[in-house]
Amino acid sequence: MDVSSGWCWQGGLAAWDVWASSCLPASVLMQRQAARLAALLRWAVRHSPLYRGIAGDRDADLLQLSDFPVMTKRQLMDRFDDWVTDPALRLADLREFVADRQRIGDDYLGSYQVWESSGSTGEPGLFVQDSEALAVYDALEALRRPVLQPLRRCLDPWGATERMAFVGATTGHFASTASIRRLCRLSPWMSRTVCSLSFLMPVRELVAALNCHRPTVLATYPSAALVLAAEARAGRLRVPLQEVWTGGEALTPAMRRVISSGFGCAVSQSYGASEFLAMASECNLGHMHLNSDWLVLEPVDEHHRPVPPGALGHTTLLTNLANRVQPLIRYDLGDRVRLLPTACACGSSRPLIEVEGRVDDMLALDNDHGQPVSLLPLALTTVLEDDAGVFDFQLQRRGPRSLWLCVADDGPPGAAALVRALAALRPFLIAQGLGGVTLGGCFGDGGVPGRSGKRARVVAETPRRGRRHAAAPRGLTQPA
Repeated sequence: MDVSSGWCWQGGLAAWDVWASSCLPASVLMQRQAARLAALLRWAVRHSPLYRGIAGDRDADLLQLSDFPVMTKRQLMDRFDDWVTDPALRLADLREFVADRQRIGDDYLGSYQVWESSGSTGEPGLFVQDSEALAVYDALEALRRPVLQPLRRCLDPWGATERMAFVGATTGHFASTASIRRLCRLSPWMSRTVCSLSFLMPVRELVAALNCHRPTVLATYPSAALVLAAEARAGRLRVPLQEVWTGGEALTPAMRRVISSGFGCAVSQSYGASEFLAMASECNLGHMHLNSDWLVLEPVDEHHRPVPPGALGHTTLLTNLANRVQPLIRYDLGDRVRLLPTACACGSSRPLIEVEGRVDDMLALDNDHGQPVSLLPLALTTVLEDDAGVFDFQLQRRGPRSLWLCVADDGPPGAAALVRALAALRPFLIAQGLGGVTLGGCFGDGGVPGRSGKRARVVAETPRRGRRHAAAPRGLTQPA
């Protein structure tokens, strides 16, 4: 069986399961979740050396989720070769694979996809997805996304007339980019109708590319959608959009209204990550529903104790029920979510969920003509991660023509990281028409938390803090 026929077979089974489960009562969904959880725990204990050691002499058939410890990304990456259930997977080989940007979306060892996380918690990760997990993600994305225009979908149930544009991070093995490339490789039709555009492009070039492609569906981050909606209102972006799909950041009601009015179409939001691509999606009422038949989310406090229903957790523990090759069991996702005890008026039995999104700010800096230029926070963090290899930082706007970077690492490694980071930012700013912006920074200082307690990595206003901020011997400035 070749790759494409195997994909169709597994995809069909997963699609049938997801479609059939969408109408089941909550009690049956919970039974499915429990059965899949028990199977995952047995598999992990029998096939992962890491989890075999955690279980010890206990009977794999009697293990409960609470018997497993909370695991962080750093802990799992440190034990990667013992964590995975396929001994052919080795971290050194995978790092070599993801270093090759020409192989984004390619299969690894014939059947796996390898995705890298953004490192927003200060530690990048590699996540291997097996064929069953990929089939589940594809089915959840296709069948549980809201139908924003029912009549249009009835007239074109297979989306034959759609043209999609994805605007995001296209230079790494990130989940969204790798997934699009994989699907385009498997489907000749998608390869002709879907385009991926980097959000690192200057806005004028991005607008020109979108005008050329003329998408009917735009998939991107809320902050990027805001910038493009402003271009549409100004008459520079002229595309026949029918739907906007957003994710990866918080989408506030005000942002949704601005994006919808700018494009004249509906907006839907989804929740996912490299660890599980399709965790939740909105219904037609705009409420987020968790795909609880395929994952377990545990909102917990700072001591990893469960919070009451309806309470916002300090962090969230993820257990992925779809992926067997790299078991994620009580994995500290780092997101703050709230599981609501109420039912949704849409009729879905899947749990309602609220997600506190990323707290990074959009930056506006003046070019040499005094005109404001918007910088997407995810574009800035991508430059620092991909081009400089810096993950634990805070970039602060200090006026209309000044940026200050705080790098958490101390000593010589911190100094070297700061130099790399500033060197990576400079050409990006020049490409945006911001060559006159002053860049400065310090190391041994990760920045300060915001009002929510979370430390944003991109902030539009310099937070007030004590005198330790930007100690002179540890700083570095690049004048314009």
